Amino acid sequence: MSSLRSLIVDLGPMRSPKDFFRPLAVGAPEPLREIRVRPSRMIHFFPASNEKMVAKVPDMASNVDVLLANLEDGVPAADKEAARAGLVEVGRAWSSDHSQLWTRVNSLDSPWAHDDLVAAVTEIGDALDVIMIPKVEGAEDIHYVDRLVAQMEAKAGISRPIMLHAILETASGVANVEEICQASPRMQGLSLGPADLAANRRMKTTRVGGGHPGYLVREDPSADDADAPRPTYQQDLWHYTIARMVDACVAAGILPFYGPFGDIKDTTACEDQFRNAYLLGCVGAWSLHPVQIDIAKRVFSPDPADVAHARRVIEAMGDGTGALMLDGKMEDDASVKQCHVILSLAEELAARDPELAERYGLDAAR
Repeated sequence: MSSLRSLIVDLGPMRSPKDFFRPLAVGAPEPLREIRVRPSRMIHFFPASNEKMVAKVPDMASNVDVLLANLEDGVPAADKEAARAGLVEVGRAWSSDHSQLWTRVNSLDSPWAHDDLVAAVTEIGDALDVIMIPKVEGAEDIHYVDRLVAQMEAKAGISRPIMLHAILETASGVANVEEICQASPRMQGLSLGPADLAANRRMKTTRVGGGHPGYLVREDPSADDADAPRPTYQQDLWHYTIARMVDACVAAGILPFYGPFGDIKDTTACEDQFRNAYLLGCVGAWSLHPVQIDIAKRVFSPDPADVAHARRVIEAMGDGTGALMLDGKMEDDASVKQCHVILSLAEELAARDPELAERYGLDAAR
């Protein structure tokens, strides 16, 4: 009992749960109690410091679910202010109802992060959906940004809260992932950052996502010929981390995303990595090049055969209870829940994509 009391003293007074959904600044908008789930199959990055890319924003926005103005990695130090100015230019001209506008600011330990956040919220907060925060290590990072954004929203008169998205790029971030997900009602989701995470963990790979030929399992020796070749199977370096991230996100009611796949030319491996993430529960992935946009659309949109099967199961199960045999397979209450996940996603995508609506046999206007 004494150790419990000392723990409570160390933690200090607990904040009332009722305060969780109160604005953190006078005049800031009311926090959302449930995040709006919108199709987010790909988060397409573009360097906001590049004038040619900024000029292409209207065309890019028409082809993606999320367009992200990048201010962080990939932008040289000398171009940080230009990137911030490019974000403001894009936000002031933003008029797309089709896609979301996000930005990735610089990491909180950098000299640019504070100015990035102030400019993003006060200059274009009405157009901005989500701010992506790199290298989040614990709930305290989200608490800092949460309070600052609330102050800036109040100052700028923003009517709806801007959401936050954290990137898992350190071992501490993975260790604290549950606390990060539940740190604020602003939390929209998490992305896996495999390159920085690999470096932080001292993993012996220089690849940005994907597998590694040295990470494998090998069949046992043949009982008849110990020298016979033994087949090997390459394993997924990111399976554990993605699965843990998905669980933490789902428990907190936010969305998990796979991050970047760096080998632009290897579209086959990119599709494999995206599909692994999709099957584990991720709703989308980053696209770093236009070729990856179509891969993400294909992977994170349910297969028409799966949609048709889901509809059959739901219709056959009636009130969703009990069990039955359909095409030689048992379907029960759990099956119906799985099928609703597939069908709901298909309906969301069909509502904005006539081609998918036709493939799914759904009314695009529903």
